[in-house]
Formats: sequence, C-alpha cells, structure tokens
Amino acid sequence: MKIVNVFTDGHGGGNPAPIAMDASSLSDAEMQNIAKEFGLESGFILPPPPGSLCDFEIRYFVPNHEMAMCGHVTVGALWLLHKDGKLPRQRAKIWTKSGIVCGRLAEGVGAEAQFEITQPLGKIDALPNPADSEAEILDVLQISKKDLAPFPVQNAATSRVKTLIPLKSTAILDALQPDFTRVEGLCERIDSTGLYPYAPHDRARQIYDARQFPKNSGYPEDAATGIAASALAFGLLENQLVDASDRPITIRQGRAMKRPSKIDIRFTLGDPGISGCWLSGRVEIAGGR
Repeated sequence: MKIVNVFTDGHGGGNPAPIAMDASSLSDAEMQNIAKEFGLESGFILPPPPGSLCDFEIRYFVPNHEMAMCGHVTVGALWLLHKDGKLPRQRAKIWTKSGIVCGRLAEGVGAEAQFEITQPLGKIDALPNPADSEAEILDVLQISKKDLAPFPVQNAATSRVKTLIPLKSTAILDALQPDFTRVEGLCERIDSTGLYPYAPHDRARQIYDARQFPKNSGYPEDAATGIAASALAFGLLENQLVDASDRPITIRQGRAMKRPSKIDIRFTLGDPGISGCWLSGRVEIAGGR
C-alpha cells in the first residue's frame, strides 16, 4: 500500500488515501479489511474488465462498505501511477462502478504533476418533505434557521447524492458541532450520502468553504471530498453563485480537522451549455508500508 494526501492546501493538509497499486490478488473481504485497518477511504487498482477499452479499474472501500466512486482516491491513484512510470500516456480511462471516469494531466511534471478527472453533469433536487427535512437538518447540526444563507437546502449529485446546506458565514461553518449519532438516520430519510454545509469565503473569486459529514463511512468527518465538491459546484451554479463558464471554482475543506484542503473544479462546456466538470487538486506522498 502507498498512502497519499490528496487535495492538499499546505503542510499536513489533504485527505489521506491508502492505495494498492496492484490489487489483482486481493479478495473483496481483504480490500474491506484494509480499509477498516486504515480507517480511511482506500483505493485498489486492478486490470480493466475485458472489452472495456479502459486503462485500469479502481475499486473503493471505506471502513463500513464499498463505494462506487471516490474522487480523491482516483486523483491520487493517477498521480501515483504517473510518478511510478506506470501511466504510459497523459490521459487515462478508468473503470469504476459508477461508470467510466476520464483522467488527464492538468499541469506540472514529476511530483508537481496535477491530475484532473471528469464528473458528469450535476443533478439538483429538492429535499423530500422540504420543511420537515430542513428542520431536522438544523437540529442535527445544532444551529438555527437564522444561520442559513438565503438559498435552498438541496440534494445534489454527480456520482453520489450530497445535501448542500448554505450557511451565512465561515464562522458558523467552522463552529458546527453536529450530533453525529443522528447523521446516518437523517441521511437515510433525505436520500443522501452525507451532509455538506458550505459558506462563501470569497464569492467574487468563486471560493467557498465546506465540511462533509458522511452518512455511514466509519468516521464522522471527511477532510476533502471531491464528489461532494463537484455536487456543490452544480448547486452553486443552480443558485447563480458561480459563473456558467470554465472559470475556476475552489472548494476549501478540512480546516476544522486541521487538514487544510483545496479542491479545484472547472465546468466543461458542451453544445449547448455545461456538460460536466473537471475535478483536480495537489497530491503529496504521506508515507507507506
């Protein structure tokens, strides 16, 4: 296993990801046990399915279950493959249980290389039973309605549904102390895989801060969540808080965990309109064994 910190924003930042560079000999149970041992989202690189026209497959496990897709593990895996000379081209097609993900070298060389991966067009939905759901969310986060910004609480997804909760300030965001014992049940009721409260850091520069409280991953908070940040980008677009262009959007996360992280997102422009997004960030070696 190799461990990388993904979406780093300074020393000690990013989301740590254990990655098995060749998992072809591992069983499902062994992959699950590795994720449990590390207590982290873990990635397992495999040969691609025959006829898939992909370069490789990645499977993703958290301590409690397998996931269909994990953004930071995918970015970290591409960076490791490139660093180890196992990525023959600057582009790759990755088979995942959520569908084919494309990756490419965005900038830099060697350890300074930065990769970006595709996410599909985001889908935004109202909460089921909006008034009751919002009241329960506020109760679980232990805040009041006056702490909300004047935008809707929404479910959003590119790969997995996240619940976007607009807050008035980063001070409110940083001070959140959720009742973690109730997060899983709440997420079940609102058809979500995690709560993603956010607040503007610098709206003019399209920089937003966020925190991720996952439904049932085996840990209470996530330092950097690429899939949630992608969903947030489309929620911001829906609420006209970012431009409908390929201008960079920055999502900062992990500060409350003392793991500062920065996730970069750019919309892909199709014909007509936006067709998806690119998700990227810096990667650093954290250690290994």
